[in-house]
Formats: sequence, structure tokens, C-alpha cells
Amino acid sequence: QVQLVESGGGLVQAGGSLRLSCAASGRTFSMYRMGWFRQAPGKEREFVATISRSGSSTYYADFVKGRFTISRDNAKYTVHLQMNSLKPEDTAVYYCAASKYIGVQVTTTTYDYWGQGTQVTVSS
Repeated sequence: QVQLVESGGGLVQAGGSLRLSCAASGRTFSMYRMGWFRQAPGKEREFVATISRSGSSTYYADFVKGRFTISRDNAKYTVHLQMNSLKPEDTAVYYCAASKYIGVQVTTTTYDYWGQGTQVTVSS
């Protein structure tokens, strides 16, 4: 089993940046594809970005391409989400998740473990 703990959320002005981190427990971290999702009030949880087990391949939702970057450090059991040029519509709780599937996964049902989430608020 993998336990995930997110950090790095906060309040930022539009156009600003934040770097989210997700720390994973267990030495099996490199066996999981990792992803970031977000959920705004009254909306369903949506896919943001995912990274392969080795870190060599990434995939993003269209609305974050060119602004967000996902990365991972398998030696430190961590995955990050660098968020630049933030917009008010990026306001949400951001969740880190781990998937046993190898290929790109963009749906919540294909992720096996979830963190508790970290709040990101972007003011206009």
C-alpha cells in the first residue's frame, strides 16, 4: 500500500506560481504511475497531469499545457507539480494519486491510492 501526502498549496495572485509536492511512503514508489487531479467546489474531480514510472513521459490536460510541469524523484519518493501563470480558474483542491497501470491514465477510477489534497487559491 502507498500513502501519499501533498504539500505546497496556498494563496497566490493571478500570474503567480506555486510548486506542489507529494511525498510517498514505501519503496515501491517507482512501480507506480503518478498523477495530479483537482477538484473545485461543486465540480467533479478532474485530471491535470500524469508522469510515467521512470519519469521519462508526461501528459497534461489541455488547460494546463505550457503552464504546469509534473516531475518525480524516485530516489526521494516524491512527485511535484510546478504551476506557473496561475489563473483564478485554477483554484481547487489538488490531489496526488498513484496508479498501477503502465499507460497514460486520465480517469480517477484507474488510480489506486490518493492523498488528502492541498488547497490552491488564485486571487484575481
